[in-house]
Amino acid sequence: MSVFPLLRRWLAIEIGAVKPVHRCWAEVDLDALRGNLAWIRQRAGAGVKVMTVVKADAYGHGLKQIAGLLMQSGTDVFGVANLIEARAIRSVGAGWPVLMLGACLPEEVEQAVKDQVMVTVSSLAEAEAFSSAARKFKLVARLHLKVDTGMGRLGCPPEQAEQLLAAIDSLPQVETAGLYTHFSSVEDEFHYTQRQRTLFGKLLKSLAAKGRNFEYLHANNSAAMLLEEAGPYNTVRPGLLVYGVLPFGRRRIEIPNRDLIQPVLSLKCRISLIKDVPKGSRLSYGGLYTTTRTTRVATISAGYGDGYLRASSERANVLIGGERCQVLGRITMDQMLVDVTKLESVSHGDEVVLIGRQGSQELTATEVAQWAETVPWEVLTAITYRVPRVYLGAQAS
Repeated sequence: MSVFPLLRRWLAIEIGAVKPVHRCWAEVDLDALRGNLAWIRQRAGAGVKVMTVVKADAYGHGLKQIAGLLMQSGTDVFGVANLIEARAIRSVGAGWPVLMLGACLPEEVEQAVKDQVMVTVSSLAEAEAFSSAARKFKLVARLHLKVDTGMGRLGCPPEQAEQLLAAIDSLPQVETAGLYTHFSSVEDEFHYTQRQRTLFGKLLKSLAAKGRNFEYLHANNSAAMLLEEAGPYNTVRPGLLVYGVLPFGRRRIEIPNRDLIQPVLSLKCRISLIKDVPKGSRLSYGGLYTTTRTTRVATISAGYGDGYLRASSERANVLIGGERCQVLGRITMDQMLVDVTKLESVSHGDEVVLIGRQGSQELTATEVAQWAETVPWEVLTAITYRVPRVYLGAQAS
């Protein structure tokens, strides 16, 4: 007799008997998400469609839950990275417009057409493959032609775009629903972004003179739509801003009603042990940190296995009792050490905030990114599967 059915039964009994306890968890504020989308829509202006980017599990917030709320809140179209993400959205809202921003692999072409996902193309060969699949299934493939104005990844050269577009338009059962480009350095290089705008704008002017219009014409990401007016585009493509994080690092940009943009995600854990450590004690792997005095050290229940970046070791702060406390030594897979000597009251099991607000203090994803010498996009998307997402707000179920 196989032991596996018995083992599965035993595991089910044991797991079911244990009340779930969150050691490290992310709180996702759905009311903040709804408010951010409303702000974005107002900023974009009347008649401009909003394509909310939900790739990488909605920037770590949970794709299906976030997509469901955004559908209720009136987003026009979703942007995803791949077919798996597109199909996940289809499972939440059948028929909702979805654009795959990444290139389709050859094996994915037929499925994308059958699922009626809008796809990005950069070449005639790609468009021909979609045309062939569309004929096979008696459907119409909806394409967005991407123009490479300076990112260097996907996209055709601007000088070839008109000729390529004409060739695509001649293919059977294909509709070019969109035209777009991708700004590479909005946050840092104004002049380079202007060069990209000029290249794309020249193409748009030429196409407009020939009466060529697109249902989706897009270029402005979060940073671009904050810094510039809508311009000639009829669609904006915000990502980070949807989740309440500004994409400017340390720069302070004057934005009307910026206080209405609220972070959606908080990351929290618990204190699992407190002990007094004598002067001269080495802490964590490699002894990177040595105490210079008797130190009260709290072990907290989160580490890089939860997605808290190891690169922020010794620079990071956390919030305990509404105060900033320094991380000591190297961050490990499941735990890290924190100096709580200055706290008058601290107890085993206390809540620790890694990202978010506690009392009058706040730690943002941007600040965590600076400690790790990276960007807030990585901070959010690094949060791993083992961290439960707890949904809060009027729309939470």
